[in-house]
Amino acid sequence: MKRLFFLCALLSAMTAEAVENHDAKLTAAQPVDSLQLVELQDVQVRSTRASKKTPMAFSNMNRDQIKQVNYGQDIPFILSMTPSVITTSDAGNGIGYTTMRVRGTAPERMNITANGIPMNDAESNQVFWVNMGDFASSLQSLQLQRGVGSSTNGAGAFGATLNMQTESIGQPYAAVDFSGGSYYTNKETVRFSTGLPDEGHWGLQGRLSHIGSKGYIDRAETQLYSYFLQYGYFDDDRAVKFITWNGEEQTYHAWDFASHYAQDTYGRTYNPCGYMYDDANGNPVYYKDQTDNYHQQNYQILWNERLSNVLSLNAALHYTRGDGYYEQFKGNKKLGDYMPLTAAEKGMKSDLVRQKKMANDFYGAIASLVYDNRKGLDLTVGGGWNKYDGDHFGRVTYLSNAPASYYDGFEYYRNNAQKTDANVYGKVNYEFLRGLSAYVDLQYRHVGLKMQEPGDWYGLNVDGKYIIDEKYDFLNPKFGLNYQLSPAHRLYASYAIAHKEPVRNNFENNYNAGLENPRAERLNDLEVGYQLTLPRFSAGVNAYWMDYKDQFVLTGEIDAIGEAITRNLPKSYRMGVEVEAAWQPVDWFRWDANATFSKNRVKEIAVLLDDYTTTVTLDSEKPLAFSPDLIFNNIFTLSYNGFRAALQSQYVSDQYLTNTGFKEMLCQDADGNDCYETLLLKKHFTTNIDLSYTFALKALALKEATVGVTLYNVTSAKFDNNGWAAPQYQQAADGSVKAVNTWGVRDDEAVGFAPSAPFHFLAHLSLNF
Repeated sequence: MKRLFFLCALLSAMTAEAVENHDAKLTAAQPVDSLQLVELQDVQVRSTRASKKTPMAFSNMNRDQIKQVNYGQDIPFILSMTPSVITTSDAGNGIGYTTMRVRGTAPERMNITANGIPMNDAESNQVFWVNMGDFASSLQSLQLQRGVGSSTNGAGAFGATLNMQTESIGQPYAAVDFSGGSYYTNKETVRFSTGLPDEGHWGLQGRLSHIGSKGYIDRAETQLYSYFLQYGYFDDDRAVKFITWNGEEQTYHAWDFASHYAQDTYGRTYNPCGYMYDDANGNPVYYKDQTDNYHQQNYQILWNERLSNVLSLNAALHYTRGDGYYEQFKGNKKLGDYMPLTAAEKGMKSDLVRQKKMANDFYGAIASLVYDNRKGLDLTVGGGWNKYDGDHFGRVTYLSNAPASYYDGFEYYRNNAQKTDANVYGKVNYEFLRGLSAYVDLQYRHVGLKMQEPGDWYGLNVDGKYIIDEKYDFLNPKFGLNYQLSPAHRLYASYAIAHKEPVRNNFENNYNAGLENPRAERLNDLEVGYQLTLPRFSAGVNAYWMDYKDQFVLTGEIDAIGEAITRNLPKSYRMGVEVEAAWQPVDWFRWDANATFSKNRVKEIAVLLDDYTTTVTLDSEKPLAFSPDLIFNNIFTLSYNGFRAALQSQYVSDQYLTNTGFKEMLCQDADGNDCYETLLLKKHFTTNIDLSYTFALKALALKEATVGVTLYNVTSAKFDNNGWAAPQYQQAADGSVKAVNTWGVRDDEAVGFAPSAPFHFLAHLSLNF
């Protein structure tokens, strides 16, 4: 009751001050100030972003920094040189299906928003960047918060929060961007903005893009088409924008990955997806339409209002529609899994082609009220409500051996899933002593999940019941201290508790394995840091301790459609130190570096032996999968009279493919001899070189032209950026356990790897009028 009284009193004081400040405004009509215009549009993300007084670790990228690396690769690769980030790419060259991991946590552990609106797929909790082609070309800024981060809308943050702000409508321009290079990669973008002509209030801004690539991996072709359009009204105290963008993609499957044995046999770029049979000459034949196809349409209405000099309001409505499918050839499959059979047809098998489809709607609203008295008190109250309704269904489009009951396009399964996500939060940052401020952030989040049987075989959901109906209520508190000792020195510390609900794949994999429903996760996150800021040198160090209960951790295995399997692990933790520095001794040279030293462990990991009945708990702590102990980034940048050269290097240490601590497994070669194959993504060191020259041709009304080339992996380092592993486990008489592969030659059928491209390049040209 006291807390409620305090909140009401504080809101009353805020409202009184807001009215007083509003009455004191000049009433004379004034043209819209360009700086005020930018600030108004920034209100939309301020409520969910960290500031220099927020006691947590984060990295910002502004529009110019994004532009310097935005030549066609997806957003994870644009962020690849920020602390604690590693990237993956199915196609091997950063275009198509890509992800990033932060502090070793999987991509579905991240919260991602655009203008404060949730972007995570409601069921998988991932953002599929392939559905947001060239979205970076429409961004004003990015903020990547590491750890729990500040309260935001949508999915719970368990490793990082990525906050994206779309482009502000400012000065008028027209621009075209082109890129082209290795693996038939090409990017074409047309951009424009009307600005606010003649002191007007209306502005229009847009983009039309295409990105295409054949990929490094065989047949890993990508075609991405997208547009972005926003129309806005602005005055001194108000910004109202309607934004719509889409993404339409077609990619050939490259997500199964290949064993090292297969790579040695068929070449490093071998892609097993789509394999049908060997022809008469022994050459493999692949299904040409083994593709993923999806169209995603987004709508946002943003309302930003400056109520006074100290109080601002933002509200938004959003709607996203998704439709798509992927097509697969499946050889010699039991038809009973796909359609009804008569007694005489029982046991029939056939080659077939199936399409697994999705159709979904995601919509909701968010709002926040931000109070800043410019005297040390900053208060935000906000929240949101979102609803997801999605159908999953499959059709058989071809059979080589069809029963009498079959008809073209037979729908063999259909199930529905629904999710409701609602949250409210309040944040206070109060400077109670000069330079010393306290931060308190409290969020309540409610999640409701309903699913019909989440399988993909015939005969499910005959009664239409929702067999999974779970509700979660989470209280996520965060608090900390920030001490600005002087303009150059800053200390901070924070502690946060976060929770996260299971995703669809967790339920489906547990359901298929006959396990109980997965449990929600809990994270305790302690962060302590120091920052030094001098005119030509800055440095920072951040130490973190992330202690998990029931963390969902990648097991290294994949399911029947190539998606990574995660399971609850009762006890695990991540601890580490992030160090970053920047030095600019002269105007034309800058040196940036960052490193993450970490320890990522699971306790009491159990494995199922190859008798499929005995479970053995391994001794001591084991390294968490896909969590390197060391990530190091280094950038040298030279800039002089329009010429820019950047040398970018990254080192990533070994990553385990399982949580068992085994670095290798016992196998047999083609002659039956014992051999050992790796269960690691081996350490790697890569270097990129970016060269560009920027100039103007006023006689041709060319405000700015940039021409350049980026050379990727100049040393042609051979490394795998992603993988999966499903070895068997055997126990010796002395009780020791070893990993083995008895399914195929060497490591075949037990692991898969996604190799990265050797040396490749992209030339780029940008013209701004």
